Amino acid sequence: MNAPVKYVKEYVEVMVSFAPDGTMLPRCLVWQDGHRYEIDRIKAIQPAPAQKAGGQGDRYTIMIEGHERHLFFEHNADYGSEKLGKWFVERKV
Repeated sequence: MNAPVKYVKEYVEVMVSFAPDGTMLPRCLVWQDGHRYEIDRIKAIQPAPAQKAGGQGDRYTIMIEGHERHLFFEHNADYGSEKLGKWFVERKV
């Protein structure tokens, strides 16, 4: 019998730039082992839950090396903090 697949939030380092209108645009993500993944394209940005790992924030549908992936920005609930939030991906465990 197969055990159900479980996902967790994997927090990652993300290099971003900002458009003139203030839109945050991820350019590169760095995995915990130090491997860098350049983001080839941002297909969509929308508020959405991380349905596999749980959580709420902005979901960025991105292309990395020809593969569509989701990258999430989880806003900091402490308004006014110097920390705006954290980036994560859903990782299978």
